Amino acid sequence: MIDHAHDLASVRDATERLLIAVGKLDNASVTESSRLPGWTRGHVLAHLARNADALVNVFEGRPMYASAEARDADIERDAPRPLDVQLADVRESGARFQAAGAVPADWSRTVALRNGVTDSASRVPFRRWVEVELHHVDLGIGYELEDLPAEFTERETAFLATRFAGHPDVPPTRLTDGTRAWSTGREASAPEVTVTGPPADLLGWLAGRREGAALTVEGGPLPSLPPL
Repeated sequence: MIDHAHDLASVRDATERLLIAVGKLDNASVTESSRLPGWTRGHVLAHLARNADALVNVFEGRPMYASAEARDADIERDAPRPLDVQLADVRESGARFQAAGAVPADWSRTVALRNGVTDSASRVPFRRWVEVELHHVDLGIGYELEDLPAEFTERETAFLATRFAGHPDVPPTRLTDGTRAWSTGREASAPEVTVTGPPADLLGWLAGRREGAALTVEGGPLPSLPPL
């Protein structure tokens, strides 16, 4: 059972870690490339702020974004801003998200996200937690996949394994860190491929943050995963 209150607290803690880390940068650093192709660190910070507001829209029954074009335009508009403005925006939008999450509501209701995706309202705080943690890594400022909370790494690995489950282009695959195991890919009576590695590397591969060089594969080549 999803504990949305726990996840809201985890989002708050993750946001504070990010703000402290980003606060050590300078204006020039914000304009430098992030680890995401085509995006500066400013793009990542702008996206985080606008995503928080978009999830407030989700909580309140409005479309997450007016359109894909508007989403992209907002990020491009906000990316060049100086560090102090970026920090204030991430902090204030994060506070709006927390306030929306504190409103008494039916957490079992279904909400609409982007591109026709729907989910339980109770999972929205975890989705925001994913945004904050992974994009903190994407900033390339010293926070790595190995630094992610263990609970987060396990839950996001399970979430992504489920996301690729049943995908026709992914072979039946068993994932394991040596202690826990997950299944993904096409349905089958038994896995064709077993992928083993440290938790951070498994998550990095599933999330498109690492190519999987540190993973051990048995039964075939490392599967190619569709984009998230």
